[in-house]
Amino acid sequence: MIKLPFEDIISKIKEKSDLTEENINSKINEKTKQLSGLISKEGAAHIIANELGIKLFEDFSGKLQIKNVLAGMRDVETAGKIQQIFETREFKKGEREGKVASMVIGDETGTIRIVLWGTQTDNLKNLKQNDTVKVRGGYVRENQGRKEVHLNEKSSLIINPDGVEIKDIKELSSKRKKITDLSENDTEIELLGTVVQAFDPRFFEICPECSKRVKPGDNENQFSCQQHGEINPNYSYVFNLVLDDGTETIRTVFFRNQMEKLLEMNNEQIMQYKDAPEKFDEIKNNLLGNIIKIVGRTNKNKFFDRLEFISQEVHSNPDPEEEIKRLEKEK
Repeated sequence: MIKLPFEDIISKIKEKSDLTEENINSKINEKTKQLSGLISKEGAAHIIANELGIKLFEDFSGKLQIKNVLAGMRDVETAGKIQQIFETREFKKGEREGKVASMVIGDETGTIRIVLWGTQTDNLKNLKQNDTVKVRGGYVRENQGRKEVHLNEKSSLIINPDGVEIKDIKELSSKRKKITDLSENDTEIELLGTVVQAFDPRFFEICPECSKRVKPGDNENQFSCQQHGEINPNYSYVFNLVLDDGTETIRTVFFRNQMEKLLEMNNEQIMQYKDAPEKFDEIKNNLLGNIIKIVGRTNKNKFFDRLEFISQEVHSNPDPEEEIKRLEKEK
């Protein structure tokens, strides 16, 4: 079933009638009372729209703007410019195992997460931020109130397609929270805090073909990828620090792309610390006391029974005056 958010129903009724938002809400409340409360606000709003002769769902075919992508849609085609790319994760649930990755794309009307399953994750090695992508054959789910387009083996993803131009991008929306107010499975949360502790980066072997983590072989310099067999590995890395915002502290994780943004270094510069970790001490010391802004999600570390924050967007030099103004508005 295609799901249209309540706020969008109100907007469509307002747009296609002479009613004010107050009038519309009044009619919805009356309809709810008339039906003895045995209907949701959304259901009552659908009835009101129907009584007014307003069509909430337009016929859709071809490429949709992101704002018109709705939960429940199937065989969806849309396009956008890549805003964020998240690394591939492996999972195992019972007898089912596989890999999943995601990215956020945006157009002039909004942003949306694209979730890649199975072999679709192989596309990540050919993608970079600000590439334009077109997806076809996606299906739309709602995850914690936000829409996601999922791509499976039957879907397709086209990188920098001819004839598709994305101009101004509607900025990503994120909600500012205090560390003390974080809860498990929070997503698209913005934190502003001070770095109070930094750790050495960890380096690990990955397959040069699929970027999947590889296993050591029988010999010291031998590595094996489940998909591509024996390989000569590339390396990826992860970096951890502790962030303090005055209410609490939290361990924050920066995987490869986010670590590079935070440190303003490229792969070659970071790799020099793999065999000379002592040289990284200066980097860690320079980070202490720095105020940073990050957007990401919480993750429950079951081994230590604690929340951690996974960075998905980094602002290493936030404007103090702008942040003060924002805090004053929030008060």
